[in-house]
Amino acid sequence: MKKMMISQLLAVCVGITPVSALLVIQQAQAQTPKVSAQQAQQLLEQGKQQAQHEQYQQAIQTFQQVVDLAQQLHNQKLEATALVWLGFGVNKICQPQLALKYFNQSLPLTRSVGDRSGEATTLNNIGKVYDDLGQQQEALKYYNLSLPLRRAVGDRSGEATTLNNIAKVYSTIGQKQEALKYYNLSLPLSRAVGDRSLEAISLNNIGKVYSDLGQQQEALKYYNQSLPLTRAVGDRSLEAVI
Repeated sequence: MKKMMISQLLAVCVGITPVSALLVIQQAQAQTPKVSAQQAQQLLEQGKQQAQHEQYQQAIQTFQQVVDLAQQLHNQKLEATALVWLGFGVNKICQPQLALKYFNQSLPLTRSVGDRSGEATTLNNIGKVYDDLGQQQEALKYYNLSLPLRRAVGDRSGEATTLNNIAKVYSTIGQKQEALKYYNLSLPLSRAVGDRSLEAISLNNIGKVYSDLGQQQEALKYYNQSLPLTRAVGDRSLEAVI
């Protein structure tokens, strides 16, 4: 979603230093990480904005700068977050293998700092890339690792997304009843958190499963529920499909 300003660390020569000068050096050293952390966070937000505006090449460069700064600061959580966004960016420009590389670099960092929410997101993202690559069993493996973590941290929106992703895999591999089971688990969660976009997608996907099963009236029921939501959130691409 996941580059290159490297700031130089200044070496202080060993020797006799006046107390006043030593105090200035210590203050500068104490302030530098704070400034750098603030700069990295600002860059991360800038990259997110670029990604949201589909400026993926610029976003990729920005996220790489954040990764470099985070490494200098030894800030593993920030590095993990930037790597996830970096993976997101490169996946958007159709480089799934590179996306997997960045997601897999992020995963041990999220575990190292105990960021279970970040770990769940990263596992879900890895699953999504495998799903897009047509490796459905590998996708299921990662989705099923993500799901209990989503639940453990109380991320109901993330849980709904992962349930929807699992359902999509089951539908793709022809297990329609299993797909319906997971879509129907996702749907009330998306409603509960007010995610109208995901609700519309889930309703549309349930309709598609019923259509595949030859139950056209049931399919229409769900399509007709999805359509006004789709229009309300402005998803023209899904509206065209419906």
